[in-house]
Amino acid sequence: MLAVRPETKILVDGGDPEETLRVRNLLGFVDGQTTNPTFVAKNPEVQKLIASGRKLTWEEQQEKYKTIVRKISPLVGTAGVSIEVFADFDTSAEQMLAQGEEMFTWIPNAYIKYPCIREGLRAAKMSVERGMRVNMTLCFSQEQAAAVYAATIGAKEPVYVSPFVGRMDDRGDDVMGLV
Repeated sequence: MLAVRPETKILVDGGDPEETLRVRNLLGFVDGQTTNPTFVAKNPEVQKLIASGRKLTWEEQQEKYKTIVRKISPLVGTAGVSIEVFADFDTSAEQMLAQGEEMFTWIPNAYIKYPCIREGLRAAKMSVERGMRVNMTLCFSQEQAAAVYAATIGAKEPVYVSPFVGRMDDRGDDVMGLV
């Protein structure tokens, strides 16, 4: 356990409630959590289903995601849990928003994660207009961070930006310039 709590916020990035509990017990606190469909697919319970050869329907995947997020939520207290929508370059803002609106009802401390692409920014704008909390992911540049700011002006809650610092650093990009 840390003797002094750092000013930096510590968020767990994963999809296993047991991991969240281990981190909280080790540090004595957790300031929140981010999740995504890939982390949920790596969850031990989901891995057992995959290993058995079972293919989950979209509805079953979403139900598993909801169950996992609901287990994580009380472990972080009032801190936020970011829940990422499924999106690719063909997913419209309206489709992302529909997912986000559903996910936002799963837990009281939900932040909806949208990709920092044109349609994700549109979905974020519509979400904050509806009073939802958002976290923008896949952010790689100052221009994208500025676009997030512009899209979410007027948000009633803090808006998070999740830059891919490790990948950017690996490429030799100016990580601190983005942060």
